Amino acid sequence: QVQLVESGGGLVQPGGSLRLSCAASGMRSSIYHMGWYRQAPGKQRELVASIGSGGSTNYADSVKGRFTISRDNAKQTVDLQMNSLKPEDTAVYYCNTAPYLVGIPWGQGTQVTVSS
Repeated sequence: QVQLVESGGGLVQPGGSLRLSCAASGMRSSIYHMGWYRQAPGKQRELVASIGSGGSTNYADSVKGRFTISRDNAKQTVDLQMNSLKPEDTAVYYCNTAPYLVGIPWGQGTQVTVSS
């Protein structure tokens, strides 16, 4: 059974940093392009960063230069280092394949709140 479990969220002040982690089980995540998505209240879920099986990365313009995605294929984890956080980064963050593949369930996500 495929399972994605996100962790590492929390409350942080503007300008602060957080590191999110996603653990995959029940799938060979190492062969997939993986990504971090976020969904803010009242908005659609959006892809903010992705990483290929070989390590190539892509970022949404809104996070470029501030977020860094990485993966450990042996551990089947995908991390997202978030620096210089802004209030507009507040959202629930999820990991999944990128692009999304139908049939891969979404995890519960991890809440990131950027506020003073």
